[in-house]
Amino acid sequence: MDLHGKRVLLSGATGGLGRAIAAALADGGARLVLSSRREQELEELAASLPGGERSHTVIVADLAEAGAAETLVRGAGDVDALVANAALPGVGKIQDVGKDELTRTLRVNLEAPMLMARELAPALIEKGEGQIVFISSINGKVATPRTAIYCATKFGMRGFALALREDLRPTGVGVSLVLPGFIRDAGMFHDAGVSAPPGLGTTSPTKVGKAVVRAIRRDLSEVAPATRRLRLASAFAHRHPDLAARVQRRGGADRIADALVAGHAGKK
Repeated sequence: MDLHGKRVLLSGATGGLGRAIAAALADGGARLVLSSRREQELEELAASLPGGERSHTVIVADLAEAGAAETLVRGAGDVDALVANAALPGVGKIQDVGKDELTRTLRVNLEAPMLMARELAPALIEKGEGQIVFISSINGKVATPRTAIYCATKFGMRGFALALREDLRPTGVGVSLVLPGFIRDAGMFHDAGVSAPPGLGTTSPTKVGKAVVRAIRRDLSEVAPATRRLRLASAFAHRHPDLAARVQRRGGADRIADALVAGHAGKK
């Protein structure tokens, strides 16, 4: 789908990754409906993008609230694409995670994207074109310590996206899945002040933004903006989870995971 002049709804727009995606979409000629929980940051972001506030609008929404996902799509009006980017880390051992936090993570990371797609699909089908993009993670293929809830949402998102793509294939509406690797200057590790596991490399937010644009333009089923080393390692781990887990443990995965949990303690 050609992005020029198209209206794209982007959730989680004010995070580091969201800002990079917004910039890439706007550079591609899209008019954005930017959403997150932070009104002032949304307005500043809209003003900073090519086209400014005349081209881009903002909607404040907390996708952890019941009904917020559907309300967001309705409030966005006539859009040509959705980029479901909002996500929570949801890290920690399952016995240490409160029920409210578990429910909030499931709702933001998995339920909200599904409900937004459900709400938007009929209008896109009627148009006979459009794109729904889900921002997942390498954790949608590979499990790591202390991320059981997060991995569950990302594994689930991958299954939903690939199946939805087949359901919508005859309608002209595309579905894409973007699975970033470890990201520098944005994302779960950056927000916790924790370095990514050594030896696998990191990816820039800009590269992720460009991957989103490429997925929309080419209607790609999956794209993984990650280093070649990480893509190879994740492919191996996907096929051999027990062996990969042993390798992770020897590489200090538990220590890194505990630091990640500590870095996100108390954050919402």
